[in-house]
Amino acid sequence: MTIIIKDKHTLLFKEFQFKCCVGKNDFSKKKIEGDKKTPIGIFDLGDLYYRADRFKKPFTNLKCFRINKNMGWCNDINNRKYNKLIKIKKKIGHEKLFRNDYKYDLLIPIKYNHKKVLPNRGSAIFIHLTKTYKPTVGCIALLKKDFLILIKLINKNTKIRILK
Repeated sequence: MTIIIKDKHTLLFKEFQFKCCVGKNDFSKKKIEGDKKTPIGIFDLGDLYYRADRFKKPFTNLKCFRINKNMGWCNDINNRKYNKLIKIKKKIGHEKLFRNDYKYDLLIPIKYNHKKVLPNRGSAIFIHLTKTYKPTVGCIALLKKDFLILIKLINKNTKIRILK
C-alpha cells in the first residue's frame, strides 16, 4: 500500500484522508539542501522514532526506536554521514531529534536521497507532527491524532508517493 500526498494539504491512505502540511516552498523534483521544498517521487519509509518521555511505545507494525538526547540527522553536505542518523557531535551539522518542541515527538524518515546519497540534494525529510499546519522546511506534518491513526495502518512495506 502507498501513502499519497495529493497536494500540499492532503494525505491519503486507503479510505483515510488526513489534512497535512508540506514544505514552505511547495514541491520539487530537484530538491536542494535548505530549499524548503518537499521532494516529488515514490519513496520507502524508515522506522518510527518516538520520545519515550512523552509517549509510551506507539501501537504500530513499524520497528520503533526511542529518541535520545544525542540523536541527530546529519545535514552537513561535506560529511560522509550526510542524510543519516548520527550521534550528535559539535563538528557535524545536524538536525537535532530530541527537541524542546513537540514536532519530532513522533517521526518517520522518508527514504529520500537514501540509497545512493548525493550531497546537497536534501536531508532529514520526515513525516512528523504539527499543531498548526504551518508549512515545514521540506517534511510532511500531521496532527498527533492523525499520525497515531496512520502508524496503526502502515507497515515496513508501505511507500509514500509525493505528487505535484
